[in-house]
Order: sequence, then C-alpha cells, then structure tokens
Amino acid sequence: MDVSDLIDEIKQLIIDALGLEDMSIAEIDAEAPLFGDGLGLDSIDALELGVALRKRFNLSLEAADPNIKDYFYSVSSLAKLVQERT
Repeated sequence: MDVSDLIDEIKQLIIDALGLEDMSIAEIDAEAPLFGDGLGLDSIDALELGVALRKRFNLSLEAADPNIKDYFYSVSSLAKLVQERT
C-alpha cells in the first residue's frame, strides 16, 4: 500500500473510531501530534484508537511497550508502525 493511501486510511480510521464526524481527513495534519496541542486526543481516545488499529491492521500493541508514545505521536508515526508490522 502506498504511504499516502495508508496515511489517509489511518486519518479516516481516527475520524470513524473517535466519532469526529465534523472533521475531514484533509483537516488532520499527518505530522501534527495526536495528543495535547495537536489533534487534542486524550487517553480514552488512545485506547479506542489502539483497538481500532488492532482490528483494522491486526496490530498487537502493548501499553507497556517503551515506544508506545512514539508510535502514537502522529498519523505519520502510526503509518510507519503499520508498514513495519504488516
């Protein structure tokens, strides 16, 4: 899968999984942080997004993984993770 297609798919997954119907994929910056000052997601959103990623891409993510915050930093970092593990 092309990286830009994967990034768009992850953006749509975020919108669908978190109920962000008032947002389009064009409004999500692939490099912006998902949490805090970026998209503004919280820990509950992280759990829901993790479940959605597991279902869609068959990813096995462990909260105890020391790199988990790096994986969930941005859409781009999630795309890189999906590419590496699928």
